[in-house]
Parts: sequence; structure tokens; C-alpha cells
Amino acid sequence: MNKEPRMIGIKFDHTGFFMSDEKYLISLLQRLIKQEPRSAVYWYFLAEAQSKAGRMDQALVAVDTALSLPSPFPSKEKLIRLKELLMPTISSRAWRLYPASLKTVKGVKWGYINDKGQFVLPPNYNYASEFAENGLAVVAVHNLNGLIDETGRFVVAPKYSTITEFAEGRAAVADDKGFYVIDENGKQLTTKPYSFIGQYHEGRAMASQLVQGSDRYGYLDLQGREVIPLQFESATDFMNGNAVVGVKEGEYALINKRGDKLQTYKYPFVGNQGEGLFVYQKEPNGKYGYIDEKGNVVLDTQYTGAQAFIEGRAVVNSSTDYTNKFGLIDKKGRMVIPTQYNDIDRLGEQRVAVGIANDVNKPYLGSRYALADLDGHFLSDFKFNTILSFKNGLSSASDEQKTFFIDRSAQTVQRLPILSGNGTLAIEGDLIRANVDQRTYYLSPEGKIVWQQNTQIPLSTRLSVREEKYKPNKDYLVYYPQIEGIGNREKQHQVNQKLRYLSLVKPVDPHAQLESSYTGDFDITFFQKNLIVLELDGYDYPFGAAHGMPTKVYPHVDLVSGQFYVLKDLFKPGSHYVQILSGIIGNQIKNNDEYSYVFPDSYKGIKEDQPFYVMKDTLNIYFPPYEIAPYAAGFPTFRIPFQEIMKIINENGEFWKSFH
Repeated sequence: MNKEPRMIGIKFDHTGFFMSDEKYLISLLQRLIKQEPRSAVYWYFLAEAQSKAGRMDQALVAVDTALSLPSPFPSKEKLIRLKELLMPTISSRAWRLYPASLKTVKGVKWGYINDKGQFVLPPNYNYASEFAENGLAVVAVHNLNGLIDETGRFVVAPKYSTITEFAEGRAAVADDKGFYVIDENGKQLTTKPYSFIGQYHEGRAMASQLVQGSDRYGYLDLQGREVIPLQFESATDFMNGNAVVGVKEGEYALINKRGDKLQTYKYPFVGNQGEGLFVYQKEPNGKYGYIDEKGNVVLDTQYTGAQAFIEGRAVVNSSTDYTNKFGLIDKKGRMVIPTQYNDIDRLGEQRVAVGIANDVNKPYLGSRYALADLDGHFLSDFKFNTILSFKNGLSSASDEQKTFFIDRSAQTVQRLPILSGNGTLAIEGDLIRANVDQRTYYLSPEGKIVWQQNTQIPLSTRLSVREEKYKPNKDYLVYYPQIEGIGNREKQHQVNQKLRYLSLVKPVDPHAQLESSYTGDFDITFFQKNLIVLELDGYDYPFGAAHGMPTKVYPHVDLVSGQFYVLKDLFKPGSHYVQILSGIIGNQIKNNDEYSYVFPDSYKGIKEDQPFYVMKDTLNIYFPPYEIAPYAAGFPTFRIPFQEIMKIINENGEFWKSFH
């Protein structure tokens, strides 16, 4: 129950506003909040006082804090109404919101800050995207995605596994049944699920459905109706009023937005439309060339790879072996940049990034890039690790050590931040968003940090987890946990040394070109009484591979004894826990459709040291990718309630007592 504000001698008018000097009241309320930070009453009156003083963005922070407390005052509805009243008074400059994260004992949480670095929407989400031009942002709650507006109101409740970017006022969403189309009000427009729905282009979205074992493609209009039936073997997005579709093997067609065939092409492949020309193949699995809209050959089949024309140029490849030989041609087939490079990326604004192999014998190990224009003039040496697309004359670039902006002449922009580490920069509103070394933070144009994720996670008044960074090589990066506050310093040192080891903090040659990139990070999965369960995530990606291999390790650390518990420590000696747990999991696989993805006959039971983690009420047993299920299944996890296995749990054991 909310207590009355203890402010002797302060009078209110009939609206509830303070009849006094706002600056004094704000100061007084801030002092009271320091004493009672969870008093929704004080936060509400602080918001009122700040709004009277014209501090609208601060008032919004106070309102959101009041809303986040267990008993909002005077009521949740009135707080939301106050927030809606404050919104129109804030300029777009002050109101622009930026997604920002906090590391907590419940994992990483996301919210939204203003350009002062203050949370306007509290960090209550598992994920938060940037706000789109339509004022909506994708947020995740319990691994399901929804859409919020800039007040934090859910326009679409968190219920989808996927929500794509809006285009032409429409977005594709997906649940366990398939894809649908929604409008900006969250209304579902399609009447049935599809296997896939693409982004809208010129009032049409490509859609597909599985028909007799094969995907069939057609198009939806802005109302979600099938205006072009799902009848094609393949399809492309509309451009300049038409699209290329695969009619049947060896036959493609150019259609208009009604689905009428404008032209038919009798070739094994036609696609990649750009500026009136289409990439095509004359022979199955043969080389590529270009035809015009009527099917006339413009450039004969002479390339082993070809992309669409943009800005009068196309990227082509002439390699006939494992190496790359990328070049740039004009519409007459003249080589603007010869086909001898490991990579060429389109950057827009008349610029391309041209790459040479880091190792000519292993081109899959990546490239070093130079900046060039569309006439083939090189504007820099091959000194960049990355160069991103240009926007308003600027591009985010990086080298071995730093991330920075360059201009269209490849010069580093000295007036904007130059940051240590590898990543990207983007100008967003009045701030610069940095995604560097897998951490997001915000800076002013002068380089002052406005917001960055915390590196200290408090567990109690004495205990905390500190994030440490290890980056010995551009392709090896680990964020690992170190625990502070364990009473015995020697035990704390031993715990932290083991956490470093489990996080794969190991010697790596700083100058070597590694065969793969490795990234590691951590979260707190569970903390109760003396037990902390950490999740150590790793991802090893061999260069050139289709995908990397993820890893998960869950250390269970007793914060008093410093002991690392293993699975057998949870059970009574001689309890045959391996056989009992194996049987429970076997029954789940057999009787629960949730585990239908498990390979037939692959499950043979668990091991004595089977990977696991505990939560408050459950034991969770998991398997690495590929062991019993396909890669796409991730880490198959089986949840066993403790009440189901209490007969074999050692309730007098140190493991159980550490969190009970």
C-alpha cells in the first residue's frame, strides 16, 4: 500500500500540483527519493514538479520509473495519461529515443534513452531495436517480439518469433504457423499463414507456400490479398513496375503488377534485374551475361558470377577456380576495374570497396580494402578492414586497431570520434551510435560518452560480477566474468582463474591471421542465496564456412566456498541419477511434440557429466548442436521440475543448500 508523501507544510492546489517553487520541490523530492527510491508517490510528484518547471524529458523518466514500480501511484492509468500529455510538449530533438542495454542479474535488459543518456523507457525488454520512421520499434519479451510506440505502449503484443522492417506501411511477422502481413496499427491483413513473405516493393510483396513438396511463389497487395496467385517456381521483387519470375524449368517471364506476362525468356536462369538489364545463363550451370527487357543479348555469357547494374556499373567475377577475381564493368562490358580482386562491395554515392586477399592462398580468410570511385580511380591504399555504405558523404570504416568515419575521398574525419576496436559507427539524431567490439554505446559528436553498458553487475551489497575484456587479436574477442566480494581472497582468485579458463582466455598471437574468428560473452542465468549460475557463450566461425559452431558452459559457483558444482553433486550417492534422468528425458522425447526435431534413434541417454544448469524450480539438461538434433535446433534442452526428482536429490548436500 502506498504511503502518503511525508512533506510537512507543502500545500496542493485542486489539481494536485504543488503550490510552491518548483526548483525547491524538485530538490526536496530528489532527496526523499534517495531515501525511498521505490516510493511511487515521490516519483509521481517529482514528475508533476518537473513538468511545471519545463523539464519534460526528466518528467518522462520519473513517470516511467513510477510505472515500473510494483504499486504505481496514483494509478497506472493516470500515469499513462500524464505520459501522453507530456509527449506533445517535447521537441523531436529531445524526444528521439535510442535503444540501450544494462547487464543485470536477470541477463541483459534493453530500454530506451534520450540524448542525455537518461532512460525514458526503462530496461525491461530482452531486446530492443531502433525506432523506425513510423514511430514503432521491435522489442522482445520472453523471446517473443512485439511492437511499441514512443510512449512504450504495445501496438502489437509480444507474440511473434519474427517481425521484419516496415516498408510501405507493412511488415511481415511470423509465429509457429508461418508468416503474415500486418499494418502499422498491428492489424493482421493476411487471412492465412505463408511459408515466407518478403518486403513490399511498389505495392507488392513476394510470398511463398509449400505445394506438393515444392515452394510456389506469388505476390500479395497492400491489403494482404493474393493478387498474383502462388504459381511460380521462383520470384524477385518488383522494380520499375515489373518482376522476373520462374515459370518452369528453363523458362522465365517478366510480369507486371497484375501478373500479366510481358516477355518470356527461354533460359536456364534469368534474374538480378537492374537498370533495364537482367543477368542470365545460356546453359545450365554455365557462365553469366546480360539481356535487355526484350530478351536481346547485351553482354554475352562470359562471367562466372554477375550482379545487377546499379549506378551504371555491375560487379562481375571471372574466376574459374577457388580464388576470386572480382571486377567492375559498365553497360557496354568495358572493365572499369579489372577482374583481379578478392572482393568488391557497392557502397552507394558513386563508391566501391575493393578488396585484396589477406592470404592469396586462402582467399576465404577475408580482405583488406581500398576505396575507389565508379570510374576505377583508387582513392586509398588497401588499408581498411571494413568500409560500410556511404550516407550523406560519410562511411563507417575500420583498420586493425580503430573504427572511424571516412569521407568520399577516403580521408579520416578528424572532427568525429575515432574509437579503439573494430565495429561500426552511425550518426543517429544528435548522437553517434557505436557498435564496437560487440558492445553498443552512444557518444556526442565531440566524442563524449553519453551512454554505455555497465561492466559491474551488483549481486548484493558485498558481491558483484565484473565484466572483463580480452582481445589479443582482431579475430579473437572474449568478455568474461570475474567475481568480487568473496570473503576469502585466495578462493576468489581461484574462482576467477577458473572462470578465465572456462571462458577460453588463452594466449593468442596478436599478429597472426587466424583460420577462424572467436567471440565469447557471458550472462547471469540464476542467482539465489549463495549460488550463481553463469552462462558462458562462445562462437567459433571458420572463415568461409556456411556457419560457425556455438558453445555454452554453465559454471555453478558457490559464492561462500568457491566450489564449482557438477551434476552429480545435486544427488544422493548411489541414487542412479544418470539412469533416472535419462528415462525422464527419453519419455519427453517420445511423448512431447516439442522435441519432434530430435534425430530418430540418436538419443542414448545422458552422461555422468552431462551439461546442465539449475533454475529456481527446475533442472535443465541440454545437448550441444548436432549431437541429437540438427544444427538449427540449437541446444536441445529438457526441463525437469525438482518436485519430480526430489527422492534422489541430496537435500543435505552443499549444492542443494547453496540455493535453498
